[in-house]
Amino acid sequence: MPGRTRSTEPIRVAQVGTGNAGRLTLRQLVQDPRFELVAVGVSTADKVGIDAGELAGIDATTGVRAVMDLQTVIDARPQCVVYCAMGDTRPVEATNDVRRLLEAGIDVVGSAPGTLQFPWGTMPDAVIEKVEAAARAGDASVYITGVDPGFASDLIPLALASTCQRVEQVRCYELADYATYDGAEVMFDLMGFGKPLDDTPLLFLPGVLGFAWGTAIRMIAEGLGITIDEVVEFWEAEPAPESYDIAAGRIEKGTIAALHFSITGMVAGHPAIVVEHVTRTRDDLRPDWARPSSGGGAYRVEITGEPSFVVDIVPSSDHGDHNHAAIVAACGRIVNSIPDVLAAPPGIRTTLDLPLPTGHGTYTGPVTPGR
Repeated sequence: MPGRTRSTEPIRVAQVGTGNAGRLTLRQLVQDPRFELVAVGVSTADKVGIDAGELAGIDATTGVRAVMDLQTVIDARPQCVVYCAMGDTRPVEATNDVRRLLEAGIDVVGSAPGTLQFPWGTMPDAVIEKVEAAARAGDASVYITGVDPGFASDLIPLALASTCQRVEQVRCYELADYATYDGAEVMFDLMGFGKPLDDTPLLFLPGVLGFAWGTAIRMIAEGLGITIDEVVEFWEAEPAPESYDIAAGRIEKGTIAALHFSITGMVAGHPAIVVEHVTRTRDDLRPDWARPSSGGGAYRVEITGEPSFVVDIVPSSDHGDHNHAAIVAACGRIVNSIPDVLAAPPGIRTTLDLPLPTGHGTYTGPVTPGR
C-alpha cells in the first residue's frame, strides 16, 4: 500500500521542561506506545528526582526521574528531545539549548524558542546560521511549532488557502478568556495583566510583537508566495472595573484586565496577513471586541478571497476548559510531529517542509471518561 514507512520500534525520547505545556507533552510521551521515555530535564530543584509519571500528573511509575542537567539528558541518548522550557523570557538560553542538542545528534521538537518556527526575516542571520551549523554537525533537525497554539496561525490558514482561487487577506484570531490560565509569568511579567494602564508591558515594547508573531506571518507569506514589506504592531488595554482574582493572581481595580493586539504583515500597502488577539480576564469586558463563537475561547481563521472562509476552532477537553484544551492541542502537534522530524533532512524544519500531518498513530477507540 502507498504510504510512509514507519519503524515498529519505539522512538527513544526525552522531555525538557515540565510547565504548562511540558507536563502535557510528557503525559503523551509516557502513555503513547510509539515512544520510550529515557530522560526528563527540569529547571527547578524541587522537581529533581521526581518520577516522570508524577510530573505528568498521571497514575504511572516510569522509573525515569527528573534531572536538572541538560548533559544528563544528552547522555541518555534520546533520538529526539521535546523541548518545552520557557522561551518567551529566555530566548537566548533556549536557542543555545537547542544548538547543544542538535550538535549532540539529537532531533528537537517543541514549543520554544518560538522564533525557530520560521526564523528567516525575524532572527538575525548570524543566529540562524549557528543553529543550522549545529544541525549539520549533528545531522539533526529542529521543528518548533510556535504559538497560537501552534496550528491556528500556520497549518489551518494554509490548508484553507489551498482551496482558494484567489486570496486577498488571511486573518488569524485567538479569542480567549484567560481567567483560568495559571501561567503567572506569561500573564503578569510578559503580557502586563494587573499592571497600571500607563505601563508598557514587555510584550508591547516596540518590535516585540513583530518578533514573536512575525514567524507565523512570514511562514504564511512564504506559503502564499508573497513577501512581507513591513510588519505593523497595534495594542490597546482595558482596565478592571473592580478588583478580583484569577487563576494566575490578583487583578486590582484600574489595572490591565483585557488586551486587544494585532500584528499585520503589509504587502504593497495592503494588510495581507493579520494575527489578532483578544484576551480577557472577565467575559463582560469590552463586548465590542471580537468574541469566540462558543465557550470561553476559540481560534478563528478568516480568509477573504474566492471563496472566503470564516472558521472557528473551539477546543474542549475531558481534563479542563478551553485554555487547557488549547495547550493539549499544541502539545499533541509537537509530539505527533516526532516521526516526520526524525525522517527530515538536517536543519531548521517548518510546517512548509514536513508532510501533511494526519494524526497517524493517535487512534485509540473509546476511552473511559476521566482517563
